[in-house]
Amino acid sequence: MNIALKIRLAVMMLLQFFIWGGWFVTMGSYLAANLSATGSQSALAYSTQSWGAIIAPFVIGLIADRYFNAERLLGILHLAGAALLYALSTARSFDAFFPYLLGYMILYMPTLALVNAICFRQMDDPSRHFSRIRLWGTIGWIAAGLGISYVFSWDAPAALAGGALRHTFTMCAAASLLLGVYSFTLPPTPPRVQPGERVTLRDMLGLDALSLLRDRDFLLFFATSILICIPLAFYYQYANLFLTETHVANATGKQTLGQMSEVLFMLALPWFLKRAGMKTTLLVGMLAWALRYFLFAHGNPDSLAWMLLAGIALHGVCYDFFFVSGQIYTDARAGERCKSAAQGMITLATYGVGMLAGFWCAGQIANQHVSRGTHDWGTIWLYPAAFALAVAVLFAVTFRDQRPGGAVARA
Repeated sequence: MNIALKIRLAVMMLLQFFIWGGWFVTMGSYLAANLSATGSQSALAYSTQSWGAIIAPFVIGLIADRYFNAERLLGILHLAGAALLYALSTARSFDAFFPYLLGYMILYMPTLALVNAICFRQMDDPSRHFSRIRLWGTIGWIAAGLGISYVFSWDAPAALAGGALRHTFTMCAAASLLLGVYSFTLPPTPPRVQPGERVTLRDMLGLDALSLLRDRDFLLFFATSILICIPLAFYYQYANLFLTETHVANATGKQTLGQMSEVLFMLALPWFLKRAGMKTTLLVGMLAWALRYFLFAHGNPDSLAWMLLAGIALHGVCYDFFFVSGQIYTDARAGERCKSAAQGMITLATYGVGMLAGFWCAGQIANQHVSRGTHDWGTIWLYPAAFALAVAVLFAVTFRDQRPGGAVARA
């Protein structure tokens, strides 16, 4: 894999996640401050990610795997997405905003699989090269957050009240337009399915991977993955609103501490997996979610600001130790025939079913603990903290599989 190809794929990843990180983090604050959205409406807005994740396998399985080169479909989706992102910046009510958002996420979520497919098809050794390319996606997300807070100050109290966060959608529309055009210059990634080869609904849904659920430990892991995404949704939906509402300066920029820690813990993950095993690694990831929300519940932007920053920085442990290790565990347990289907099944269960339930729960709880536009964050954060702790305890006493390779260590 030559250096020129690495640079081309790195630019693709940087733009892909710059686009997502540039509006998704601050959307909750924008909806509350500028579109007078309720907790239920905010939940509805964030749930578009889940609907996009549920629909994505059909887009990839029916269209990308059969008819179009992946890089061309990526370009088409991002060009269309640029128009919808610009439309989001012009919406002045939630009712006008939501249809554009739903349409955009149905287009965007399949592109996450497409950029991975383009990378994997161009690499002779994905296990060695992919993490270095994917790292540029995290850098893109960080760049978006730092730009919003420290370059443009769109999340400053006065700017937020004046609706400056709508510029995040314009900025990301420009980036989406750029990536759409750039995608057509990427190396060809033709469909895997040969002309005339039949693609069944079973293939599109990855139903062969369901056989993994016959194994007791994988079934427990699968159920736990869905459940832990319920508290996860609280962070995505309300962390930025929580920080801006409690007057934390440069809130969006400070949230990039989470992505910075993600890079560090990603590097530490292989070492930890080797020494602690799969069960302990997954358990540490779940306990980190409970600790993060406990810190949020009891911290403040003054004397206890360190608790808020520590909670943000725990993102690396929360994400890498559960979700990345879970992808490794799924890959190890799946046979060669259904590795991709198994990963798709886990993605649909977590980003689809789990987070869909989580966004709804977060909206309902926020609605119950708001008075005159001010949220009781100390109480709100205790709900996901308690739920994550309960899931971790259940996992600790029932799950037996310890090693990444899938061998079962019996108690």
